[in-house]
Amino acid sequence: MTGTVESIPLIASSIMSKKIAEGTSALVLDVKVGSGAFMTAQAPARELAETMVTLGDAAGVRTEALLTGMDTPLGRTAGNALEVDEAVAALRGGGPADLVEVTVALARRMLTLAGLAGGPDPADVLAAGRAHDVWQRMVTAQGGDPDAPLPVARHVETLPAPATGFLRRLDARAVGLAAWRLGAGRARQDDEVSAVAGVRWFAGPGERVVAGAPLLELHTDDPARLATARAALADAVEIADTPQSVQPLVLAHVHL
Repeated sequence: MTGTVESIPLIASSIMSKKIAEGTSALVLDVKVGSGAFMTAQAPARELAETMVTLGDAAGVRTEALLTGMDTPLGRTAGNALEVDEAVAALRGGGPADLVEVTVALARRMLTLAGLAGGPDPADVLAAGRAHDVWQRMVTAQGGDPDAPLPVARHVETLPAPATGFLRRLDARAVGLAAWRLGAGRARQDDEVSAVAGVRWFAGPGERVVAGAPLLELHTDDPARLATARAALADAVEIADTPQSVQPLVLAHVHL
């Protein structure tokens, strides 16, 4: 919508100017790399991370970055209400394992930079559901209702697995495009964003799927959007006869 381009100077200055202006003393950045990210290859993603870390350090902010994989979408959902529900589940001690893994990796680095590494492990805090209690207090303190129900799409269409085997690929860019076409994002500034629109998937790379069983769900309030979302996902899935090695989620740790 904004005509954003893959310019490292523009991205780095945009992100870091806001963080520095906030008065941040320590910062851990999650720099995505893969088909669903601005930087699809590791070399430019590392250059972006190194640029932001250098800018932060020059401004007196202790800054580190993790390069994390985004060839496959993180978690099991893409879309506003769907992702909020998934995030709250993680705060309660559940949630998808990959989402929790990246969250914990970032939190551990943040605690180290803040000088709090000797305290409770974020993984234990999440597993015990204590993070959810804190989140509820934060929402309440800002005048929100943490128990308010999330909106639900009026139309949900299920797409079955095309074959039996092991999921080798679920393309993050295709999933994001499908969610956008269902109404989860804007094409123009005056477009409305649908809170309920998005995609849910039931397996990640390396997991076994069965032909005809549900693999993807399309959520929208406008059924006219379903056809273009299906088209976006036409080549998003690849299934192999044998399990393949899965790329690690945390690819690199960038620091001075």
